[in-house]
Amino acid sequence: MSTSHVVLHMEAPDDALSLVKSRCPDVTVSACDTYDGLPQHISETRAEVVYSVRFAGTPGFPRATLVESDTVRWVSVGGSGTDHLATWDPARVTVTNAAGVAADMMAEYTLGALLYFSLDLPGFRRAQADRNWIAGKVRPLEGQTLLILGLGQTGQAIARRAKAMGLTVLGVRARPTSTPDVDEVYPVDTLDEVIPRADAVAVCVPLLEHTRGLLNADRIGLMKPGAVLVDVSRGGVLDQTALAKALAGQRLRGAALDVFEAEPLPEDSPFWDMDNVIVTPHCSSVYDGWELKSVEMFCDNLVRFLAGDALKNVVDPQRGY
Repeated sequence: MSTSHVVLHMEAPDDALSLVKSRCPDVTVSACDTYDGLPQHISETRAEVVYSVRFAGTPGFPRATLVESDTVRWVSVGGSGTDHLATWDPARVTVTNAAGVAADMMAEYTLGALLYFSLDLPGFRRAQADRNWIAGKVRPLEGQTLLILGLGQTGQAIARRAKAMGLTVLGVRARPTSTPDVDEVYPVDTLDEVIPRADAVAVCVPLLEHTRGLLNADRIGLMKPGAVLVDVSRGGVLDQTALAKALAGQRLRGAALDVFEAEPLPEDSPFWDMDNVIVTPHCSSVYDGWELKSVEMFCDNLVRFLAGDALKNVVDPQRGY
């Protein structure tokens, strides 16, 4: 099978262009580095394949241009999330993702956040700023219980590190099966019974119709007093208002939040001023070299596409992964 044209839809595409040309020299490839310019670019090139990164946020993203095009047959998403494309007709266009490209980095972010609170680094930093030699105390992660919501590649990477640190690991997934480094796996409908057991909760599920609001006010209320929450999923999975109340009242020890319902996080968000909250700008998956690692995965799939072989990491629009 051959393809007439491949478009790389991303910022600063020069290195990616060189990589694709070197891996697939018989393919015609071009780049578009804006949202507004993509419709015309695809129209002019009649592209059948688009590698796309959501590099300027979701508002204004040219979704219809990708999944409703007359020519595009395959959209390769540069990250793992595909909620910005939902929904699409799989009979019309195939969507793949780069699941796993940032799993290890997101796992390090998660464990770093757990250590931050367990070692009371914010408390020591406040004491340092006041030049106050306090009677310090730290708490080991070993022996604590971590609940991971979502046991895809990111969840499994978190589990590996958590077990190495001596935590008991519980997991919740849509299709509960025995999972390496996870002591107990539960279906989603048992979350209310499982969440009170956790000293920490890591959220790494995709944003889907059935995961929107998964951590609602009631479930946040069921969390163990003093628990820590780390969210590396998508804005909309947890109830930010309920979480802010639980944190303001010191019912929860702290939270590390990398995703929000509105991004950038509005200036009037209470999270900015909370000393028991870490706010990061949706960057837990961003590290030097991730872009080219993702493009390498795309090139591996492009070779399969050109040969007429089955693609890897095909996303089911109903499941979201």
